[in-house]
Amino acid sequence: MVSDEPQRPGRGVDPAGDAGEPAVSESAGMSGPQLARAVLDAARAKRDAAGRTRRRGTTGKGDGERRLRGYSGPGPDPRDPQLLGAVLDRLVKARGWQQPAAEATVFGAWERVVGPEVAQHSRPVKLENGELTVEARSTAWATQLRLLAGSLLQQIARQVGHNVVRKLHIHGPAAPSWSRGPRRVRGRGPRDTYG
Repeated sequence: MVSDEPQRPGRGVDPAGDAGEPAVSESAGMSGPQLARAVLDAARAKRDAAGRTRRRGTTGKGDGERRLRGYSGPGPDPRDPQLLGAVLDRLVKARGWQQPAAEATVFGAWERVVGPEVAQHSRPVKLENGELTVEARSTAWATQLRLLAGSLLQQIARQVGHNVVRKLHIHGPAAPSWSRGPRRVRGRGPRDTYG
């Protein structure tokens, strides 16, 4: 006969749930289905405890993230194909490449950063320690860009982030240099063209 009497500590299955065999005493008075249910519950608790400790460790990814198995199903899942831009953004953030990526944007997307008109008459030359050197096509444009330096800095900060470019050095076009090669003659260079 099966009784509906609740289990009391000290009788039947050990409530402490040690990792060994379930402690069933002879005087528990359990028999048949009650005893089978108690042993089954103790075995499930042991399996669940072992599974939790095994899943907490790293599984080969290195960051402690659990690797999912099986099919992904109809909803969004980390195993689904990802957009390349989203994957690159996560990689840049994880590696700490935000500053170099922002600096590269200044050179790679100069027209988008400063606008098409300014980009048509100037080009970035170098960026060191937050100081951007810009070369203008003519001395008139160099003067104009010096007057617009404050607004250019604000535009650059809006596009690529703050503190990427803190100061602008703007100069006009450079004259060709005649001081190349191992033997040089002092002077201004050929006078028939630049005299």
